[in-house]
Amino acid sequence: MNNEQKLNERKNVFSTRETILLVILSLIIGISMGMLLKRNSINIEDYKTDNKYLNEFIDNYEYIVNSYYKDIDEEKLVSSAIAGMMESLDDPYSMYFDESETDNFSATLDGSYEGVGIQVTKDDETGYMLITSVFKNSPAASANLIPGDMITEVDGNLAKDLSSSEFSSIIRNGKKDTYNLKIIRDNKEISVTLNKKVVTLTSVTSDIYEENDKKIGYIYIGVFASNTYEQFKTELENLEKQNIDYLILDVRGNTGGHLTAVDSILDLFLNKDQIMYQFNQNGNITKTYGKGSGTKDYEIVLLGDEVSASASEVLIAGIKENLGSKLIGKKTYGKGTVQELVKLPDGTQYKITVKKWLTPNGNWVNDSNGIVPDIDVDLDLKYYETYEASDDTQLEAALKYIKEK
Repeated sequence: MNNEQKLNERKNVFSTRETILLVILSLIIGISMGMLLKRNSINIEDYKTDNKYLNEFIDNYEYIVNSYYKDIDEEKLVSSAIAGMMESLDDPYSMYFDESETDNFSATLDGSYEGVGIQVTKDDETGYMLITSVFKNSPAASANLIPGDMITEVDGNLAKDLSSSEFSSIIRNGKKDTYNLKIIRDNKEISVTLNKKVVTLTSVTSDIYEENDKKIGYIYIGVFASNTYEQFKTELENLEKQNIDYLILDVRGNTGGHLTAVDSILDLFLNKDQIMYQFNQNGNITKTYGKGSGTKDYEIVLLGDEVSASASEVLIAGIKENLGSKLIGKKTYGKGTVQELVKLPDGTQYKITVKKWLTPNGNWVNDSNGIVPDIDVDLDLKYYETYEASDDTQLEAALKYIKEK
């Protein structure tokens, strides 16, 4: 998910580059949709414009296609051009995704994908695929696969011969419904058959605690995906039916996602007179207001950390600055920009930064200017060994704060 001075220094330059970028993208996307240059097949002069930078691109594209001594994959040439333009922006949040990266990124933000329900990484020591997580209600979960299992083969393909993206592509892009895996667990080999299906990713979980005869609802949001709001609303309604007195909203480790999901969640707490956030696009400020009734009768406490970024910070700022809620944990990441996602005809995509977002009070949360917690608490490293709530020092601090009230 650059600092203010750098942005100001590049303001006029970026506007020019952005205009050129959009014109070039319009050209090469059109070309990739069926009008890619073939030797002597079209007149390049038809594409000339009054922009000298664009003409330079066209001239060199034509020269490369017509002069290179080998056959050229023109689709790859176009993709590389877009990737190069993204890199030239010198913006860590504007980037190009190849086909494999697009699949992974889309699955996370869509909240579902067609597969078997595992995440893997290449184990450097063995060369096998290490299962790092197993999604709930997935074929992998039904087959009792667990994190730590080593995959040695998939449909006869040796894992040692595959990258993690190639392994994922076999299943995700495969036309079959059933896949055979060989697993090593505790030095024993296991054969597993998995049926591919649509796997829904769970991004929201909840719990309830009791302190001094008070019911404290707890909701964790792992990412803001397309289906996060529906999951959040269901969990919140379940907690409210139990007449909670407080609500803890936890976005620790949440790097962001769809802003529309945050809009819908904030609408549950803020009314039409309360600003959810603001946009600053080339100096033009627009404000987005809540659409709810703002009638919740319980206090909200927020949990955030150094990884909480972008959409997570929008949620924290919207609740904190409108309702006076306390933030407990660590200072948030500081990502105050908004990206738009553009899908290309070949299945790849890129995202580009288009504007800044500001908090309801007009603060720009970016770089070192993350949201400072009201109660600063480190997370005990023991938690990463046990994952027990009792070892979660930041959650315990939130419960203590509520208890002492």
